[in-house]
Amino acid sequence: MFSVFPVPGHCPVCGEAMNITRLHCPECDVTVEGRFSLGRLALLSPEQLEFVEVFLRCEGKITRVEKELNISYPTVRSRLNEIIETMGYEVAPVTEGPTEGPSPETRRQVLDDLASGVITSEEAIELLRS
Repeated sequence: MFSVFPVPGHCPVCGEAMNITRLHCPECDVTVEGRFSLGRLALLSPEQLEFVEVFLRCEGKITRVEKELNISYPTVRSRLNEIIETMGYEVAPVTEGPTEGPSPETRRQVLDDLASGVITSEEAIELLRS
């Protein structure tokens, strides 16, 4: 049996994107020739692909990616933006930080205020959603 290596996405000589021109099935010995695209994911470096795998494993939740890779929110965003650009897409401007809801301290304060009657349940819901 022979080893299977990942398809190189870029030409080792000039750095341009590679095309697949031949596919072969080792089971039935069928070969198909033509010009096939590798797809946008093939444009990513091995490090970028590893990051994408972690991102998907964390279900796209940036706070989980931060914990898994032990990196900051700005670093996660920076790597994500780099991958988006590498794949040929435009990066949307970021206007604010993570939106995982209020901090545990804020949540506790809102619930305390609700319990003591300082705010209504509707106000508490609005504060917890913002």
